Amino acid sequence: MNIQHPTPQRPTPQHPDPGAPDPGAPDLADQVAPDCHGLDFFALDRGLQDLLTLYLPDDLRRHLLPHLERLGRIAGDELDDWARLADRHGPVLHPRDARGRFEDRLEFHPAYREMERVGFGEFGLACMIHKPGVLGWPEPLPHLVKFVCQYLFGQSEFGQLCPISATETSATMIKRYGSPELQARFLERMLSQDMGRILKGAQFMTERTGGSDVGNIELQARREGGGWRLYGEKWFCSCADADIAILLARPEGAVAGSRGLGLFAMPRTLDDGSRNRYRIVRLKNKLGSRSMASGEIVFDGAVAYPLGRARDEDDGSGEYGGLKMMMDQVALSRLSHGVRAASMMRRCMNEALVVARGRSAFGGRLIDKPLLRRQLMKLMVPTEQALSMAMYLGQRITAAEAGDARASRLIRILTPVFKYRSARDNVRVATGAMEVRGGNGYIEDFVNARLVRDAHLGVLWEGTSNINSLDVITRAVGKVGAHADLEDSLRQTLEHAPVPGQFKGQLQALVQRAVALADEIARSGDETLARKGSSALYHATTATLLASEGALLGAAGGDARRLLLARMVVDHRLTPSDPLWARAPAADDAATDLLLGDAPVPLSAAADLLAA
Repeated sequence: MNIQHPTPQRPTPQHPDPGAPDPGAPDLADQVAPDCHGLDFFALDRGLQDLLTLYLPDDLRRHLLPHLERLGRIAGDELDDWARLADRHGPVLHPRDARGRFEDRLEFHPAYREMERVGFGEFGLACMIHKPGVLGWPEPLPHLVKFVCQYLFGQSEFGQLCPISATETSATMIKRYGSPELQARFLERMLSQDMGRILKGAQFMTERTGGSDVGNIELQARREGGGWRLYGEKWFCSCADADIAILLARPEGAVAGSRGLGLFAMPRTLDDGSRNRYRIVRLKNKLGSRSMASGEIVFDGAVAYPLGRARDEDDGSGEYGGLKMMMDQVALSRLSHGVRAASMMRRCMNEALVVARGRSAFGGRLIDKPLLRRQLMKLMVPTEQALSMAMYLGQRITAAEAGDARASRLIRILTPVFKYRSARDNVRVATGAMEVRGGNGYIEDFVNARLVRDAHLGVLWEGTSNINSLDVITRAVGKVGAHADLEDSLRQTLEHAPVPGQFKGQLQALVQRAVALADEIARSGDETLARKGSSALYHATTATLLASEGALLGAAGGDARRLLLARMVVDHRLTPSDPLWARAPAADDAATDLLLGDAPVPLSAAADLLAA
């Protein structure tokens, strides 16, 4: 990875003060390690550029390059500035107007509005998969393009990606389950890039009685005056300023538990321009994602429109199927969280490399210190794993929406696998990158502190680590049997890539063992092993993807370094090691030299190290 940073230029005073320090003396500020601000985040990421040649059709890739290059420049410059300002100057709730009327107006720093303009407006991140014409492409763009744009955007701003994702997924829910009248009322504006017309979305689900256990939800939906009205509370509502919120509520007379939940869309403003009957009681004082407003909401007869089965008259069963429909949105949100984790890990990795290359200590550059080089590899490997998984899933979800049944089952198993593992890895990578910077990494003047704060949110939103790993083992494996599709798909991936023979055989065996382990855990019902089984599937999948990508790129005369990353996943995540053994795997040092170098790795050199 080739990272360069500009050397700051200090102006020479026109009238030097006789008592001032010698202008020729070293400036102590130059001894502080630089950061990534001002760099081009797309140009830095040679791995992403290479993967685009594998995962996107060439005509689409060529068309997108100018847009990705622009987004990379914005992400490293203006967006980075705006994100820092919006983090320091969070939203403010104004409950009443000057006359004492409830208005629940949220005031945002202008920097937040600038980020909205870029994300929603200029790049159309919330609508690009729904309509043609975004970024000048004549058809709706595939999910992979959305992921790549989120990946670049998220390297500077995490919080804004929540309303962007919520708007996209809320529009998806209204398209799938809303009546024609509801679609006509809201969809066109939800998919607008005009910041004066756009309706932004949200997902309100959590209550004090039910976080992950949504069967305990108590928000009540009542039929009144020919429509539905909501009564009760929601405890944690991100994007509290949303124009349209998708939420779960229990209709009167519904059965207890999750089967009795209905799905509804609730507008902030009614057709006559008046405020809907709900109030934002207070905003959450959060550890991270401070730029985005999360709040507690009380509903006092708020108008809501039913989705899916709640649109129909009660059939007498008291069951509404709202949770099953809502899980469509949750799955899309989990994918977005995985991409956000990948993007933040990339920023952490870049920051660590800039520090290591830009600072000297103990008689030499940090990048040349053996123990730090090993630490950098602990950041690089999970970062590249997450990128490969994001690219693969971006391609598969488009295939699934086109009717590919196997792709649907792959998405079913790999979505919670990706969300679980990338969120946990992000916490370790963010902390490791902060440590590389040292004490300055703990100071809010640098981006590392915010990256650490934001990273922890990923293990909470859209299901904790336990919830996601149980979803993998008990449902995707135990009920759907999607692990069989995963094993077959990974086998085909290896068959179609020129991975060196012995390493290919090792990967095939590890995939088989990982799938067998997940199956055994599902059959035994031992929930204590759900994380172990999910991690095994993630590492076997990403090792296969990395090896295939590296082999294909190397065979085309490009950079085969991802083969070496695959080897490190195998050696350090899928192979047992003796904690009392003093030697690292034989090829580690040589592979580290190549991975931290600027030159592309030839396929022959990678193959030699795989055989070592």
